[in-house]
Amino acid sequence: MGRLNVLLVVANLDMKRHLSGILSADPDLDVVAEANNAYTARDKIIECDPDVMLLCHDLPRMSGITFLGKLMPQRSIATLVIAEHQFEDEAYRVGAKDFIACGANYEILENENICNRLKKAAGSEWLAAAKKAPLPTITQASKSVGSGADAITSIIAIGASTGGTEAIATVVRGLRKDIPGIVMVQHMPEGYTQMYAHRLDNEGEVSVKEAVSGDVVRPGQILLAPGDKQMRIVKINGRYQVECKHGPRVTGHCPSVDALFESVARVAGKEAIGVLMTGMGSDGAKGLLAMKNAGARTIGQDEKTCIVYGMPKVAYEIGAVKWQVPLEQIAQKIYYLLDKRQ
Repeated sequence: MGRLNVLLVVANLDMKRHLSGILSADPDLDVVAEANNAYTARDKIIECDPDVMLLCHDLPRMSGITFLGKLMPQRSIATLVIAEHQFEDEAYRVGAKDFIACGANYEILENENICNRLKKAAGSEWLAAAKKAPLPTITQASKSVGSGADAITSIIAIGASTGGTEAIATVVRGLRKDIPGIVMVQHMPEGYTQMYAHRLDNEGEVSVKEAVSGDVVRPGQILLAPGDKQMRIVKINGRYQVECKHGPRVTGHCPSVDALFESVARVAGKEAIGVLMTGMGSDGAKGLLAMKNAGARTIGQDEKTCIVYGMPKVAYEIGAVKWQVPLEQIAQKIYYLLDKRQ
């Protein structure tokens, strides 16, 4: 079954940001067109022939529900309406398949299971596809058979620079103890990485430490590259380990995201997930491309949520990024990709 083509009709920029982030995190959905008023929406329906429409009521010139009432007799399209609760009966009366009550607090939309509700609105085949397996646990997704408790077949590599300290903290708060082992570079000078690791260790369920050579990559733990050394991974007796050594700068940095990602590409290949986040310059772009070419799943933070859209922009432009994802959806996307590999 192909991807579900979605027309997003929303005028409010903050709501658009929330909705775009939610939809872009689901690989089954493809936002083929956007509109900020009913007249543009009408043209996009003719031009793009979407499968389903996500329609906000608060539109200029003509309200969303009025537009839907005029549209349905001419061109029926599965529609999920977002409006204040008092418009629910009217929305269903003019032909909406589903309705979400939402006022000024757009954050509640992230708890409304919008993606699966769009699939349900589109038809029974999409409802079946939406019944996902539970998110992966260590037992299900991370451990290999017969290689010892620390032997794993999944590894996650993350890189960031300017703006990354807060962005990474946001991702860490979305991770559980069942996450496969993570290796990470955040551009920082010597001494600061240890303090930053201690801070991250208090942000959520996963443990975080400044890496030293020989550390095993374990589920539920993040190994942060020390500020004065290049960190790379190796695989010994079925276990991923890190090597942290003094060495020349790579792509202008030590530690370097490229150095880490290129080692992950060589050693882990298709068993890896790479995430490149906010930062100035290009460090990590070539390494992420090497990971993608080796079969890894690759994520780039999107422009809207980056403090500096430099590193992920370069990665996207050279074809290294498979999925562009808003910051607040990165943890969710990682779990989804782990689940799909089972």
